[in-house]
Amino acid sequence: MSDTWKPVLSRSVVFRHDRVRGADLLVLPERVVVLQGNAGSIVRLCDGARDVDAIVAELAERHPGAPVADEVPAFLGRLRKEGWLK
Repeated sequence: MSDTWKPVLSRSVVFRHDRVRGADLLVLPERVVVLQGNAGSIVRLCDGARDVDAIVAELAERHPGAPVADEVPAFLGRLRKEGWLK
C-alpha cells in the first residue's frame, strides 16, 4: 500500500447509514455490505483528501490506546482489494 494513497470510495459504491438497522452500509450495484463495529467511522474518513497516515492519526486521536496503526491500513487494504476503494 502506498503511503501517499488517499482512499476514496469507488464510483459504483455508496456509503449510507441505515437508521432502521442502526448500521452503516456500503451499497454496491448488486450487493449491500453491512459494516461492523467502527468500520463505518473509518470509511467516512475516506474522502480522497486524507492519506492513510492522516486517517490513522485521526482515529488514534479519537480512540487512544486502540491498535489503529495496525488494523486500519489492513482494513483499508481489504476494501481496496475488493474494489470498493480506489
